[in-house]
Amino acid sequence: MFYDISIPFAAATPPWPDDVGFSCGWTCRRDDGSSVNLGVLHTSPHVGTHADAPLHVQSGWPASESLPASVFVGDVALIAVPPDHDLAHDIGIALLTHLLGAHPPTRVLLRTGHSVAGGLFPADWPALTAESATWLVEHGVTLWGVDAPSVDRRTSTVLPVHNTLFGGGSFVLENLALEGVPVGHYELLAQPLAVHGADAAPVRALLRAKREK
Repeated sequence: MFYDISIPFAAATPPWPDDVGFSCGWTCRRDDGSSVNLGVLHTSPHVGTHADAPLHVQSGWPASESLPASVFVGDVALIAVPPDHDLAHDIGIALLTHLLGAHPPTRVLLRTGHSVAGGLFPADWPALTAESATWLVEHGVTLWGVDAPSVDRRTSTVLPVHNTLFGGGSFVLENLALEGVPVGHYELLAQPLAVHGADAAPVRALLRAKREK
């Protein structure tokens, strides 16, 4: 069984405020006498489900063509922020260990419940503390994915989670569609497109339910 956890690159998908939304135009149309329909896309790479590149937060860091393929495929744990979690508080190590245990898996996806999947850009969402991001890196987590538009808070300009994860050799997925997917363990298939020189790359993300042994 597969779950498609991708938010599409589409005109209806709200971009980050003041960013460039998705549009699709035409350079050739059969209706106008051309032999084919030929389209052209115009979009920020952050509109739908995507993988940020380290270049997104530091000018000297690698661009999206350097995103390692193996990180985005393999076993993954899906966890969820508790319904009674106070949005004013970031996600500390105590909550992480409660959700993941003392030995987290290599890949983790977090459902915050604050997503653009419903057609509106959320006002805010919970994020890791810098200490929690360090804890993940120190425990071997190589991929941290969220349903929110960013792994950092909406109002953050320092971007401690991005910088800590990238600085420790970990990577991120953002804008995942996780509503209705049960918490548990899956196989993740979420390869970023090979877009050269960009600060992020679009992703088609799938979860495959693991067969019971």
